[in-house]
Amino acid sequence: MNEHLTANPSSSSSQSASSHTEVRGDPGDRPAQVKSEAELRFIRESLDAEARAIDRIFDAIQVDVGPALDVLNACRGLVVTTGMGKSGIIAQKISATLSSVGIPSHFLHPAEAVHGDLGRIRKVDVVWAFSYSGNTEEVVVLCTLLKQDGVPVVGTSANKESRLAGLADVHLCIGDITEACPLNLAPTTSTTATLAVGDAVSLALSRRRHFTAEDFQKRHPGGMLGVGLRPVTEILRFKVGKNLPLIPETVTVREALELADKGRRPGAMVMVNEVGCMTGIFTDGDLRRLIMKSGDAGLDTVIAKVMTKQPRHLTTAHLLRDTVQLVREHRQDEIPVVDANGKPVGLVDVQDLVALKIIEE
Repeated sequence: MNEHLTANPSSSSSQSASSHTEVRGDPGDRPAQVKSEAELRFIRESLDAEARAIDRIFDAIQVDVGPALDVLNACRGLVVTTGMGKSGIIAQKISATLSSVGIPSHFLHPAEAVHGDLGRIRKVDVVWAFSYSGNTEEVVVLCTLLKQDGVPVVGTSANKESRLAGLADVHLCIGDITEACPLNLAPTTSTTATLAVGDAVSLALSRRRHFTAEDFQKRHPGGMLGVGLRPVTEILRFKVGKNLPLIPETVTVREALELADKGRRPGAMVMVNEVGCMTGIFTDGDLRRLIMKSGDAGLDTVIAKVMTKQPRHLTTAHLLRDTVQLVREHRQDEIPVVDANGKPVGLVDVQDLVALKIIEE
């Protein structure tokens, strides 16, 4: 037995070496599964590192975030963001966030500022400067000039002893952060943390200024964000009193069809009680199922017995995004819209949403 186990040692050694080479040799020679597992583990570790950095940021900034909000809120002009390199890219995104939530803002490159673009900054503005080290020369030079001109500056860096911290009226120190980059060189975790701080402060400032969904819609008239904030009543093609008859719940299906057969009929009929409040809907699909089950005799059934009672519906206070959510979650093709008293005002047809390119068919 021992001889069998130890026979042909060169072959065994060769197999072991071959296996070792496959895992630890040229990355291009490694099995796909091994590479995939290692890469997934690395990605998970990178995401965990960035999440931990964000998680600890609040403790670092909580003392100074209130004063920073005070300075930004007192701004009667623009919040001008600035930064070099990756910090500059983050500053541009934060400027976009500010503008999106009602705070006028633009980005100014610090090098271009000191080469003729300082005129873009006024004394009524506030400058929000970003530099991870806090000692980026172009940012420091710009903030030195701003301090001389009496322009308020909010600084954000990792070092409360930095030159930027000394020049700023208020400084948000995010603390030293280890980058997710294995070399601890490429700005990764630090830019994520800075962006998170910028977005959070921007949203808090917007909240302090009582920014509403209606205000948001005015700044986003295009695209899905703007469309989704429109009142649902704006897209009603079938309206009560125009082309949507209301059907008494006491009539038969045959009678209901006759009452509804006026011009282009929607894909559902809306039933009401004696005081005009909605009690149900009866769709084309309901009609097909009734005919298949009961034949022509089914048309003489009182519609209240076969309608969908108390269907999912929207009110005049709902927005278009609520309609889209209802369609996607419940696959409902016709959605009644009622007023505050439960009386129907119209019907949303899913084809109208398709025509507006709000959802895909």
